[in-house]
Amino acid sequence: MTTPLDNNIVTESIEAMHLGDFSTATIRDIQSLARTLEEKTGQPVIHLEMGVPGLQPSQIALKAEQEALAAGCATIYPPNGGIPRIKNAASQFVKAFIGVDIAPLCCIPTTGSMQGTFATFTAWKHAFTAKDNTKGEPTVLFINPGFPVQPTQCDVIGLSYTSLDVHNYRGPALISKLEEIISQHNICGIVYSNPNNPAWICFNEAELEGIGKLASTHDLIVLEDLAYFAMDFRRDLSHPFEAPYQATVARYTDNYILSISGSKAFSYAGQRIGVTCISDKLYHRVFPTLVERFGVGAFGDFFANRLMYTFSSGTTHSVQHAMAALMEAACDGTYNFLDDVKEYGRRAKFLKEVLLSNGFYLVYDNDMGSPIADGFYFTVQYPGMTALQLTRELMYYGIAVYPLDTMGSTQQGVRVCTSFFANTQHDLFRQRIEAFKANNS
Repeated sequence: MTTPLDNNIVTESIEAMHLGDFSTATIRDIQSLARTLEEKTGQPVIHLEMGVPGLQPSQIALKAEQEALAAGCATIYPPNGGIPRIKNAASQFVKAFIGVDIAPLCCIPTTGSMQGTFATFTAWKHAFTAKDNTKGEPTVLFINPGFPVQPTQCDVIGLSYTSLDVHNYRGPALISKLEEIISQHNICGIVYSNPNNPAWICFNEAELEGIGKLASTHDLIVLEDLAYFAMDFRRDLSHPFEAPYQATVARYTDNYILSISGSKAFSYAGQRIGVTCISDKLYHRVFPTLVERFGVGAFGDFFANRLMYTFSSGTTHSVQHAMAALMEAACDGTYNFLDDVKEYGRRAKFLKEVLLSNGFYLVYDNDMGSPIADGFYFTVQYPGMTALQLTRELMYYGIAVYPLDTMGSTQQGVRVCTSFFANTQHDLFRQRIEAFKANNS
């Protein structure tokens, strides 16, 4: 059987890296294999495996950071809770594009959203771990599929977690299943991304209202990961202070934390900047265990003045100015931050059309009866193959993807990321997928 990449070279490279059936392959392993194959075959691999932004950042951010450095900010430690400029900008941004009020005090910049989620999990572990432990260990409930690093963060700090694959649970069924799990565990928090990584489903207001009511009823906290902020391109969410707004649980409970990233929607991943926005009520809520162990009982003060201080003494000073400038420009309407990232949607549309016309099918294939939006990710499978088989097989065709089972999914399939796909690869991708179909029909 002839494949676009030399069959023997691919097999030898897989064996040399001890990847076998790919059951233990990490995303870095897949990326490394792809690079190795490019070197050995002299042919490009189409990189659909890495969830890394592939667009140039706005000059607004670069100019603001350069000006801040020139003004001497590098000589001064930033405040643990963030400089006033970014706190004010984040508060306004949340109001402009989500339609909820969060005070500047409660908006805390972090070194990427990953640090924000790590700090959140650490805060939950300490806030909800009681002396008598009669309720059992505090446990995080992940709505999967999701970002695999977040459960790893829980592992690092010894925080228990459980999960639910959303594939068969939408609408009222989702809320019922969540309540069932909550009744079985000492759930301290629910975590999900919206839009979802990797399924790209988007929870609607009714689902978020149900989650919010569960949070209030059972006194747990919702972490809403908005890494792909407003990137549901089926609706135009780009106009500040105008509906429609980004859907959010924040309209339905006070027990929430919003994680806003600079990486995807703002294409500023390399500088590692995010903002953790804690509801006003939760920020000021005093937890007795935090008072006893750390002398700081208010959740938000503990987050900023104990966790952010001990993690990194705040977030890089200059990049706070960059993120603030982007948010300010978005709020005053001089910068439409979604214009550039709509390119991801255009790429997804093309990739889906080629795959679906050649025997592939979508795994997470609808959003409460509507087609999944075209965006940063989507999920596909090929009949008769497991996720691992498909991941391995596509390498022979010079296409790198990522299996879903590593992301908490119970479904067979792979994640496709559009970020590194170039318009110049249209013909090459079509040729390789057609060759795959010809060899696997």
